[in-house]
Amino acid sequence: MKKRKKIPEKRYRASRICRALGNPTAYEALHLLSSGKRSPAELAQLLGVSIPTVSHVLRVLRDLDLVRYEVTWREHTYWLKAATMKDFMTGLEMLVGTITRMQ
Repeated sequence: MKKRKKIPEKRYRASRICRALGNPTAYEALHLLSSGKRSPAELAQLLGVSIPTVSHVLRVLRDLDLVRYEVTWREHTYWLKAATMKDFMTGLEMLVGTITRMQ
């Protein structure tokens, strides 16, 4: 059996982000966070999903270092870590538009 070549760290991390963004709930949560800070309860209401679902998505996004949070008493508030994430999502949506027009 052939030994698999090691993937460079940056490309490995990029693939993990792509995998997370493949979840429509995670992708939409990032869009909502791009407009400002929000709590898990707010996100759940806006997304039409349960708070545990949002909490899981936020944990994945935190683990990937895409979002930050702060705790004030019992309330967690989340936001995008980098404004470049919003630019990335805009570019991704432009790519989707281009591919759609090519069909």
